[in-house]
Amino acid sequence: MPSSLAAFHRLFAVLFLGFASGLPLALTGQAMQAWLTIEGVDIATIGFLGLVGVPYTFKFLWAPLMDRFEPPFLGRRRGWLVLTQLLLAAVLWWMAGASPKEAPLAFAGVAVLVAFLSASQDVVIDAYRTDVLAPNERGLGGSLAVFGYRLAMILSGGIALIWADQWQSWGRVYEVMAWIMVAAAGFSLLAIPKVGGASKPLDSDPKRELLGFLALLAGVLVGAFASRWGLLGLGLDPDDPNKWVRLLFVLAGLACALPLGYWAARKAGFETLTQSLSSYFSQPAAWSFLLLIVLYKLSDAFAGSLTTPFLIKGMAFSQAEVGIVNKIIGIWLTIFGALLAGALMLRLNLYRSLLLFGVLQMLANFGFYALAVLGRGAWGGFTLQPFDWGFVAITQPAQIDSLLMAAIAAENVTSGMGTAAFVALLMSLCSHRFSATHYALLSALAAVGRIYVSPLAGVMAESIGWPAFFLIAVLLGVPGIYMVWRMREVIRALLGAVSR
Repeated sequence: MPSSLAAFHRLFAVLFLGFASGLPLALTGQAMQAWLTIEGVDIATIGFLGLVGVPYTFKFLWAPLMDRFEPPFLGRRRGWLVLTQLLLAAVLWWMAGASPKEAPLAFAGVAVLVAFLSASQDVVIDAYRTDVLAPNERGLGGSLAVFGYRLAMILSGGIALIWADQWQSWGRVYEVMAWIMVAAAGFSLLAIPKVGGASKPLDSDPKRELLGFLALLAGVLVGAFASRWGLLGLGLDPDDPNKWVRLLFVLAGLACALPLGYWAARKAGFETLTQSLSSYFSQPAAWSFLLLIVLYKLSDAFAGSLTTPFLIKGMAFSQAEVGIVNKIIGIWLTIFGALLAGALMLRLNLYRSLLLFGVLQMLANFGFYALAVLGRGAWGGFTLQPFDWGFVAITQPAQIDSLLMAAIAAENVTSGMGTAAFVALLMSLCSHRFSATHYALLSALAAVGRIYVSPLAGVMAESIGWPAFFLIAVLLGVPGIYMVWRMREVIRALLGAVSR
């Protein structure tokens, strides 16, 4: 019985921390998009503000520091959890008082800080989950983490829209989210079980690690400024009214900053980072897997980057209707899709699952194309009766568009299926010796599509219109599916190696 209670304690902690991990994501993503849309910010600017999620793609750079250093008194995992969650609460409260319309740059800066702290929390939660769960608990623990994560997205990405519509205040919504993060910090401080001896700081020179990290930051800054100066030397203006030119500055900065930062880290001896990356790239087809990771969810990410502005501004659906269908019902459908995929993957191998689910998630974007072409009301609708669940209520009957419901259902079920197979791929690519940094690296690359297509998506939506935009989203799924097919033997061999 004591061992069963201990296992329940560990699994409940993983469930709760999955919730804490998922809560901030929508607050710098689709919930923030809804706030910006209601404030009257133009679509292209909303697309560029999608770049506030950049820290999610770079979290592997500072993940080694969270492996190497231990905050005083609380331990390495618990200490970083409490620290990041309290800081998240403070910055969300700060963001609640910011104005995206009157001070967009300041608002974007605070949002970037939220994303940075959220990404840091993800790093330590992933590491804690790896450390605290016994090997036979990891399958169930992973499912509970995803379940908690999705529940949090229902709250911050769905119920938040309903609250904002009822309260007529996005600032108040963000204040509530800040208090939830305070509660999460309290839970992490008092209730999560301690990790065993497996969770020990790495044996390396701490001064050298800090020097290496500072060199990394310096290299990134030099690379970013060098690319800017180079484009200025060509006569280009970063404030050019042409948003394609502004997008070029963003992409050029990223292309220069990351390689130069890594070079500087190697020279300065950022040992935990360099050894972790060397370990990953020593395995077969490492670069091809990175490309596959970027491309596999690209179609999904491109369409999803502007789904909320499309529905609210492009199709004139209300915040409440979008919150009910796209966020609450939609995320439950994503959970259903993930569970369905898990059942199917008992019969399908990893390669067939990636291929089949990838095709389905690509084709699901035709639902949004149909909505853009046919318009709201094309398939009629139905009435959702009032309800009161205590934490959220609808006081008046709500009209739900049937075509909207069908498009959201198709997208979320297939996205859940694709995500289930995709997470299985990421886990199979992680070395147990460097699991925290490896998972941070791979999950960061998985976020590339979601973050970096946002500026391009905003510009294209304004330039070519919504129907063509969603057709392009479908086409962007082809490269990822091709990579899965091309790497079929390597994926099969990878699965065999893991099983051995």
